Amino acid sequence: MKLRLVAAALLAVQASAAWAADDVIKIGVLNDQSGVFADNGGRGSVAAARLAAEDFGNEILGRKIEIISADHQNKPDIAAATARKWFDNEGVDVIADGAASSAGFAILEVARQKNKIFIISGPGSSDFTGKACSPTSFHFNYDTYALAKLTSDAITRAGGKTWYFITADYAFGHALQRDATKFIEAAGGQVIGSAAHPLGTTDFASFLLQAQGSKAKVVGLATSGADVQTAIKQAGEFGIVDSGQSLAGLLVFITDVDALGLKVTQGLQVTTSFYWDLNDETRAWSKRYAALMNGKVASMVQAGVYSGVHHYLAAVKAAGTTDPTIVAAKMHEMKVNDMYNKDVAIRADGRVLHTMYLVQVKKPEESKYKYDYYKIVKSAPGEEVFRPLSEGGCPLAK
Repeated sequence: MKLRLVAAALLAVQASAAWAADDVIKIGVLNDQSGVFADNGGRGSVAAARLAAEDFGNEILGRKIEIISADHQNKPDIAAATARKWFDNEGVDVIADGAASSAGFAILEVARQKNKIFIISGPGSSDFTGKACSPTSFHFNYDTYALAKLTSDAITRAGGKTWYFITADYAFGHALQRDATKFIEAAGGQVIGSAAHPLGTTDFASFLLQAQGSKAKVVGLATSGADVQTAIKQAGEFGIVDSGQSLAGLLVFITDVDALGLKVTQGLQVTTSFYWDLNDETRAWSKRYAALMNGKVASMVQAGVYSGVHHYLAAVKAAGTTDPTIVAAKMHEMKVNDMYNKDVAIRADGRVLHTMYLVQVKKPEESKYKYDYYKIVKSAPGEEVFRPLSEGGCPLAK
C-alpha cells in the first residue's frame, strides 16, 4: 500500500512538473554574481535577459517567459550541478551567460548531455566554437581569438614588438595568451615571458616586478573582471607606464573603465562587441537597461546575454515550439537582429559573427557626459575578425 502511495505521489509530482514546463518558457542566467565578474555580468545579465523577454511581451506561444538566476561562484562543479538541477528538475529550457570559461565549459557539457541550449556570453575561450563546439551552444560575444586579433595585432604593428604577459591561470587566460601570441608573432613581434596569476588575486606585485624586469615594451594583461582592475591600479603604483613600458588590457570592459576612472585608463586600446553610445537604438536600449540597473550602462557581456536571449525567443516564436533541436536549427537558420546586430549570421560552430570594435579610452577632458568613454578606432566585420571555421577544429564544421 505504501509503495502504491509513494508511486502515486511521484507521478503527481512529475505531472505537476510537466504541466509547469509546458506552461512556462524558463530561461536561467547562470553566472558570477558575487565575485570578480559580477560587475560585467552578474545581476546586469539578469536585467538584460528580462529586457529581451519584455520585447516579446513576456509571453510566446501562449506561455509566460520566466527568468531565473543563480551564482556559480566561478566554480565548475557548482555550475555543472546547478545546470543539471535546472534541466532535470526545474524545467529550464535554456541557460545564458556562463561567466568564467572554466564554469562555462562545465555548463556546456551538461547542456550537451541533456540536449539543451546554452547561450554563451561571459566565457571568452575560442575553444567554445572549436574543439568543444555543440549543435545547441551559441557564442554571442567576443572570444579570445577576436580580442587577440584586434588588440595585440594593432599594438604590435604600432611598435610594441616585445611582450610580457600577466595571465589568468585558467582556461580563458591561457586561451587569450595563446591566441594573442599568434598575432604578435605574425606582426613581427615576440613574447619574451609570462606569469600566471590565480583567480581573485589582490596583490600583483610579484607579477608586475617580473614584467618590469623583462624590459618588454608591452605588458599584456590576459585577465579580466576585478583582476584586471587590480592589475591596472597596481601597474600605476609601480610606474609601469612611467618607466617606458606600455600596458595592454586584452579584455577590459566599460564597467572596468568606470570603476577605475578615465585618469587611470586614458589611452588604453580595448576591443569590444558593444558600446552603448554607438547609435540611437543602442542609446534607447541603454536607457531601458539603466532604469533596471540604477543608471548603469551594459558591458558587452550583458548586451550579449540580451542578444542571445532575444534571438532564442525569436527562434521559438518562428519555430512554434521550444524543442531544443528544432529551436537550435532555427537559431542557426535565422539572422540575428536586435538593437546592435543587423542581419548577423551564425556559423555551424555556433559562432555569432558580431561586428567587433577597437576603441580607445578617452582622456578625462575629452569626455562630454557620463559614460562617454570611448573613441571608435576601427570596426571589423565578424567574418574578418573571428577565427575561420576551417581552423577551429569543430567537428560540426565538416
